[in-house]
Amino acid sequence: MSLPRPLPVPAGAEALTILADLEAALTGRSPVLPYAAEQGHPVVAPHDPADLPDGFAVAVGTSGSTGRPKRTMLTAVALTASATATHAVLGGTGSWLLALPAHHIAGLQVLVRSLIGGTSPSVLDLRPGFTAAAFARAAAAMNPRQGAARRYTSLVPTQLGRLLDDRAGLEALRSFDGVLVGGAATPHAMVQRARDADVALTLTYGMSETSGGCVYDGLPLPVTRMHIDNDRHVVLGGDTVAHGYLGEPQLTADAFSTDADGTRWFRTDDLGHIDNDGALVVDGRADDVINTGGLKVTPGVVEDAIARHVHDVADVVVVGVPDREWGEVVCAAVTLHDPTTHLTAADLRSRLSGILPDAVVPKRVVVYPAIPLRGPGKPDRAAIRLAADRQA
Repeated sequence: MSLPRPLPVPAGAEALTILADLEAALTGRSPVLPYAAEQGHPVVAPHDPADLPDGFAVAVGTSGSTGRPKRTMLTAVALTASATATHAVLGGTGSWLLALPAHHIAGLQVLVRSLIGGTSPSVLDLRPGFTAAAFARAAAAMNPRQGAARRYTSLVPTQLGRLLDDRAGLEALRSFDGVLVGGAATPHAMVQRARDADVALTLTYGMSETSGGCVYDGLPLPVTRMHIDNDRHVVLGGDTVAHGYLGEPQLTADAFSTDADGTRWFRTDDLGHIDNDGALVVDGRADDVINTGGLKVTPGVVEDAIARHVHDVADVVVVGVPDREWGEVVCAAVTLHDPTTHLTAADLRSRLSGILPDAVVPKRVVVYPAIPLRGPGKPDRAAIRLAADRQA
């Protein structure tokens, strides 16, 4: 197996220039290592061709949410299985609008699905920043392709929220037969708004290690298996799972395993549970659990309660902030629908009384004009935690 060839990914419409390289990679004989062209050549752990999996296609970067970023080894079989299963669940192949960076797995998969489906993707130029007006223009410019009348796009929650707040953006959303949203938790109120507005929304859960989203609206794709282990970690398995991290044998052994029947499994850093309908509910990351006075609080549970019951809040991220008395206290970082609204911890205690135990209701509230992000759509919890600590 040959070593992966560095593949700079341009921004804007020029991103489509990598399609030929990506198509060659999907043969499993010409692996590539995509990276953002404007950020320069990435640092990659040393690796040996003998350690690479058969059919190795793409070494895609993780978001680096814990520790340093890694390169996930995805085979042509894994990427193809993911793309094929996505089209099966959405109702068939179609034309895609790329509205995410193409060097991340969610954007890369838009290109892979287009190649697998035999269609030509359209591109939203993100260099000036994402706007609803630009998205609406890009959606209107999509031409129907023969045999691919269906239209799809993939977004992160921040983009979805901006489009729902804009008349032209909302009309553009409604024009798609499928809108995938993932990369971070989507607020319940935002989901409800989209569905009430007849947006064909599908919430996705997955990561670079699973070739992108592999659980749609809580249910696994046809090629995916899932369970919760004894430590409440979400464990994902099946054809879309990676063969580990490039040049990182110990990290690979810690996170990946293979059954006797050959099924590959990836133990995520997320905590979750399966509800009564058999759907996956992600409660939050294990390393985000807050220990306040000896009580362990999962941020996702608090975030969901605030999103459902505190209607002033547009977006919320819950973190633990160091505290001399409690060890940590629960802090809610929020954005508000009306910036002139005044929201305090006392307000949260009042509105969440009887919904959450008093001990887990946030003792601090920090209001932001926009939640700080790290990577495509992911909240920067470390930055939020640091800012909240400084304000204490």
